Amino acid sequence: MTAIAEADEVFDSAAELFALLSTPVRLRLISALCHQEKNVSELLREIDTTQPNLSQHLAVLYRAGILGRRREGTQVFYRVVSERAAALCRAVCNQVALEMDAQAALPEHERLMPALRRR
Repeated sequence: MTAIAEADEVFDSAAELFALLSTPVRLRLISALCHQEKNVSELLREIDTTQPNLSQHLAVLYRAGILGRRREGTQVFYRVVSERAAALCRAVCNQVALEMDAQAALPEHERLMPALRRR
């Protein structure tokens, strides 16, 4: 495999991961599950969405290998199994939060997203 083909494969895989993590609900799910497993009812109390929508996002993250699950009676518990994906989410979300903090006033060259609007 050529160096260009290898680089393309890396970029394609990275883009696929970023696409997978590109919805706020999925980022919230990963954040909610970072420290302990939770069942769907617990997640619904933390994340403002419908049960069908939550289940759809859980299924996508499960199929991608980011979340694991186990059944206990009628309950299904989810947990993060890809610590690397969780670390990536934390790093990006922490950086964005820092950039949104009006007191941080980071110089443009230190910003992850130079055009990020402050709210």
